[in-house]
Amino acid sequence: MGQLTEYPVMRKRRGLASGFVGLGMGLVLGLILVNYRSSTSPLLGSHVNSSRPTPSARSSGPGPVDLRESDRINASASSLVFVGVMTAQKYLDTRAKAVYETWVSSLPGRMAFFSSESSTVPESCPELPLVPLPKVDDSYPPQKKSFLMLQYMWQHFGEKFEWFLRADDDVYVRTDRLERLLRSVDSRRARYIGQAGRGNSEEFGLLSLEYDENFCMGGPGVVMSRETLKRIVPHIKYCLKNLYTTHEDVELGRCVQKYAGIPCTWSYEMQSILYHNSSGDQAFTGNLKRKEVHRAITLHPVKSPPHMYRLHNYMRELRIQELQHERVQLHRDIQTMAKQLDIGMDRLQDYILAKDVPLFPIKSNSEDYLGDTLMLGVPAGLRAFKPSNAKEVVPWDFLSRSEYSLADSNPRRRIHSDVKEGLEDITREVMASINACSRQRGRVVEERSALYGYRRVDAFGADTILDLLLVYRKYRGRKVTLPVRRHVYLHQHFTGLEIREVEDLQEVDVSQQRANEKSLKNILRGGFLNLNFNGYQDSDPILRKTIHFVLPLSGRYEAFQRFLNNYEDVCLRNNERTQLLLILYPEGTGNSFNKSLSLVQDLKYRHPGAVIEVLHGSREFSRAKALHQGASTLQDEDLLFFIDVDIAFARDALLRIRLNTVKGRRVYFPVVYSQFDPRVVLSESSPRQETFAVDETLGYWRQFGFGIVSLFKADYLTVGGFDLSILGWGKEDVDLYEKMVKSDLNVFRAADTQLVHVFHEVECDRRLPSAQLSMCKGTRADTYAGTVQLANLIYAHPEYLQFAKTRREKITNPAG
Repeated sequence: MGQLTEYPVMRKRRGLASGFVGLGMGLVLGLILVNYRSSTSPLLGSHVNSSRPTPSARSSGPGPVDLRESDRINASASSLVFVGVMTAQKYLDTRAKAVYETWVSSLPGRMAFFSSESSTVPESCPELPLVPLPKVDDSYPPQKKSFLMLQYMWQHFGEKFEWFLRADDDVYVRTDRLERLLRSVDSRRARYIGQAGRGNSEEFGLLSLEYDENFCMGGPGVVMSRETLKRIVPHIKYCLKNLYTTHEDVELGRCVQKYAGIPCTWSYEMQSILYHNSSGDQAFTGNLKRKEVHRAITLHPVKSPPHMYRLHNYMRELRIQELQHERVQLHRDIQTMAKQLDIGMDRLQDYILAKDVPLFPIKSNSEDYLGDTLMLGVPAGLRAFKPSNAKEVVPWDFLSRSEYSLADSNPRRRIHSDVKEGLEDITREVMASINACSRQRGRVVEERSALYGYRRVDAFGADTILDLLLVYRKYRGRKVTLPVRRHVYLHQHFTGLEIREVEDLQEVDVSQQRANEKSLKNILRGGFLNLNFNGYQDSDPILRKTIHFVLPLSGRYEAFQRFLNNYEDVCLRNNERTQLLLILYPEGTGNSFNKSLSLVQDLKYRHPGAVIEVLHGSREFSRAKALHQGASTLQDEDLLFFIDVDIAFARDALLRIRLNTVKGRRVYFPVVYSQFDPRVVLSESSPRQETFAVDETLGYWRQFGFGIVSLFKADYLTVGGFDLSILGWGKEDVDLYEKMVKSDLNVFRAADTQLVHVFHEVECDRRLPSAQLSMCKGTRADTYAGTVQLANLIYAHPEYLQFAKTRREKITNPAG
């Protein structure tokens, strides 16, 4: 019995001791777990794939794993918003990777991708911040994924961020505008921001929504404040167990309405801010210069990763334009203050604001130079440029349905695409400025059309005057709709040159290239090697290209003599990498064939290292067959330059041929300057016309001439080459040009002042087919003189006009 009385007492004492020991061990284990958890990534938790890199290895990335203890609400610029992007395993290396490499880089906060439990980080993007949610798959609809993602975001980051954005992997976010919006809203209150919806016409009444309930559509993105997330997270299990529809965004809206007590923002403006394009897979694949794209904060859906990168680059361009505009505004402010303070513009570059605080810390000889205030600081206005004499006056071009220009020999023409695009940009920006405060004023102004306008470009920029037809709509108070007309006066200032160097369409890092060259020179110059670095032509990949001149010739001895002299002066005496391939046809009369051969032999004798080859053409002359015969003897990697004997060229033209011709990607059709008949445009007392003197009174640009072209032989074969059935003069070049345009190659055209077609009489064989004969006669007429010279000629000789009238009457009335 003593034992019976002692046993309970002993058990009681052991129980107290065990309790204290257990409590102590629990505290120790708890501290260990807390320390262990704080030492691991707060984003990834216990569900992160072990193959992911450690946070220290990814500290340079924009992901959320680099949270710091200093990151508290309103304490850091990087703790404004946390973005959770829902995705799936099959999209991790495509859509998710594109999102991570585009707009996420400038996010004012952190983000993570949420996917199924079995998801792993793709090898193509090992830094991708991925959270595989437990007990979640990638099935659709992703209701469980969406709710558990919000739960995860609150549990791990609820105390870190003011706002939380739920997004899809096919949405693009303009992070600067998102930040501007969120910082303008009180995040301490419950907020549920998005594009409100109640379902489409087919779903109306079937979503179990009350008359005053709605939901935020998930596609364009949903923003919740910290307070909203705090209220709904404790009830997420209940919301998941009580689903009425298969729509994830509808159920989220129902949950927010029930437990946070707020609906989605009833705001018409959200349709344009959080923009959803209903074109499906074709959304944002076309022209991005639209007001919907420019106004939006989020754009949805962007289904194709390449289009995500394209959209991101376009938004970066818009940001560059904004910064350039701010830069010009600052220079204008500097100039205005300098005038107010009576500081000379010549003193601005070295002006000191305070001790050791210069106004321009970066001098003009640096690549980071901020710009010349004397140029960029000119105040906005249509009188920025003040001509000193009548010749400097810049005329205005009149714009309506067509464009009228006093500076062009053809005064009435269609509005060119660049001008049209510029006018659309101007109108869009002006309308955005007019409607900037439309919501506060209760009115909106819509553009109908531009009735007419004026435009000119001077040394400082472009001036534009537009007469716009607008519609004024007042929707607050007394509703009014009125048509109005307003004039727009706009000055667009030049911001300086931006230069980048490319080699075969690939941009070159000039600073790195110079550093490598300098390092190489320091290593190899001097010493026992004693290398010479004067052979720049051998090291430059562009100058290493050998140009193969392919020249067809029949007769034309004097012209060929002039061409060889030109070739010798430009190519052979300058050691240019060129080769000449002559396809020589015998002429019916004269001895030009043998004389041309003698010229070639003499040239090869003077320059033994020159590569000049002569092929003999047979039968009747055909330019298409001659060029094809010459191209057939060359290699696929050779750069061909199809040229005529009447073309004069300078050395810089060779550089442009090399730069503008890229194998497999681009062919070059230069626009050649063609001389008028000197007997018409030059008087007897005028000096001899210089070969490369480009003037609208002395010649014209052959915009519709395609005979001169540089391309690689492989590309020539790819498009099928010349149509060898075309005989005689013309048409073969147009046929080849059309083939190039229809191919996957890029056709580059540009006027070249150093490719000149020297005047010669054009003889049109009447045996040519009608199409070729018509083209030949048109070319012959174009070479006489310009419109102004011909008009002056007729004014000076009225008998010419009378002769033309008489001839026309005979043609139209043969009986008379």
